Amino acid sequence: MSEAEEPHIEPPPVAAPPVFTPDPPKAPREPGARPTFIFFGAVAAVSLSLDVVTKAWAEIVLSKLPFDRPSLVLVPDHLTLTIAYNKGGAWGLLQDAAETVRRPFFFAVSVLAVLFIVSLYSKLGRGQKTLMWGLPLVLGGALGNLSDRITRSSVIDFIDYRADWVLAMNRAIAKAVPHWGLTDHWPTFNVADIAICIGVGLMAIDMFTARRGPERHSEPVGPVLGA
Repeated sequence: MSEAEEPHIEPPPVAAPPVFTPDPPKAPREPGARPTFIFFGAVAAVSLSLDVVTKAWAEIVLSKLPFDRPSLVLVPDHLTLTIAYNKGGAWGLLQDAAETVRRPFFFAVSVLAVLFIVSLYSKLGRGQKTLMWGLPLVLGGALGNLSDRITRSSVIDFIDYRADWVLAMNRAIAKAVPHWGLTDHWPTFNVADIAICIGVGLMAIDMFTARRGPERHSEPVGPVLGA
């Protein structure tokens, strides 16, 4: 009887050594979050609401003060609250113009300003925090004064400020501008004007100090309108 043939066993395959592939370098992340229109609308709404509420308070309370004491004194000789109705713009611009000229002019300027602000905000990138705050503040203030012009044909001002530095500034301007009035009184203003000034100041800070580069504007806000 012949011996049984032994089965042929294949040796196990030898695994190839793993190939190391380095990860591609990651692009540096820009600081801060991308601004969204939810934040934009919230800041603008808060500034608009504060302006509307304070103007309503001023019209209710300050208009009832006696004729011989028409102001609430907060800081003697410096800060008082006195209601005033400004038919013109800043520093009395178009104060004496006809209503058929004044109202369309300020309405057109306000609409153009709103469109410009929204367009500029839509192009913001990461890290532009000054513009992220400044633009909605300007928008809220502009809408606050625009609502006054539509409903009352004039803007309610009630914050009255005067100081020596205002007089010094007017004296300096008078040297260059003939017939410039010399006064220590700053034109009466409101919360909307404060929001606009702060917003414009933040825009100026971004213009002069912010880092410039193509990466700041490479990611528009458009795709994250609902973020």
